[in-house]
Amino acid sequence: MKNKNKILAILLAISSVSSLGVMADDKPFSIAIHGGAGTIKPSNFTPEKEQAYRDKLKEAVDAGYAVLDKGGSSLNAVTTAINVLENSPFFNAGKGAVYTHNGQHEMDASIMDGQTMKAGAVAGVKHIKNPIDLARLVMDKSVHVMLYGEGAEEFALTQGVALVANESFDTQHRYEALQRAKDKMEKAKLENKDYLAAHSELDTEYKVGTVGAVALDKQGNISAGTSTGGMTNKRYGRIGDSPIIGAGTYAENGVCAVSATGHGEYFIRYQVAGDICAKVKYQNKSIIQAADEVINQRLITAGGTGGVIAIDQRGNIATPFNTEGMYRATRKSGEKAQVMIWRDK
Repeated sequence: MKNKNKILAILLAISSVSSLGVMADDKPFSIAIHGGAGTIKPSNFTPEKEQAYRDKLKEAVDAGYAVLDKGGSSLNAVTTAINVLENSPFFNAGKGAVYTHNGQHEMDASIMDGQTMKAGAVAGVKHIKNPIDLARLVMDKSVHVMLYGEGAEEFALTQGVALVANESFDTQHRYEALQRAKDKMEKAKLENKDYLAAHSELDTEYKVGTVGAVALDKQGNISAGTSTGGMTNKRYGRIGDSPIIGAGTYAENGVCAVSATGHGEYFIRYQVAGDICAKVKYQNKSIIQAADEVINQRLITAGGTGGVIAIDQRGNIATPFNTEGMYRATRKSGEKAQVMIWRDK
């Protein structure tokens, strides 16, 4: 009788563990990525060029999805996806970073863990191949949230991160964009316009460009990350919203995670990422409604351009933008990747 009871107890335990495993596998998970918003005109794309961009976006979202599908953390999914985008010359981050006024590259990045509310960021780094990885190290291995410039790179060396030549981020199309921006600024100067007036006349394409990812894992944890080369022709050590928690990046379990792209000065002033999550948390608005209100109402009224990707605790995703286009891709558990550039495709 005792042996029979033991066998029954073992079978019940196995059944319970098995059920828990099924429940864990049934947990929803999702990921969204962006490659920047701005003046993205369909007329500037050949079919081959458009397909190349779509393929890279799909590669990035699928890489992050694979991490989640195997039970990996949202933090690892975010960094994995962003690495793909940083290593591509197509997007303004890492390899594709824009040029500063002095012909160099200065990059910013941040990441936030919604479970612990820990965050890490770097700004103005010039010799880091994947800035999002260094931001992750700042979060995991330091007592700080944000490190800047040479100090951030000194910290990188203590963590075994190899520095690379600034020239390794050079690309011809970004160099040509710098020359066009300088020409526009010089023309404005000849018209007796000061720096502020001249800069305001630059097209949106020179002021935006970022990559990012948000993810929800099977454990119910959400994370967000953002990486950028900043603004074309930027001067004076300018820093945008991407490394600033609450502006370009934010994540909080039970609420939402956001990664932003756009004219950073506006995203800082209006605390875009944090504002979206506050609407979800305190006004009980859906992630779609909250993100739309901030991007397509409040930001437009202020004169700010850009967009966000956002995800909530149930894996719902919002990708609003108020520019001509935004490179983006999403993938939910059990579904295929959705890749889009413009509003309708």
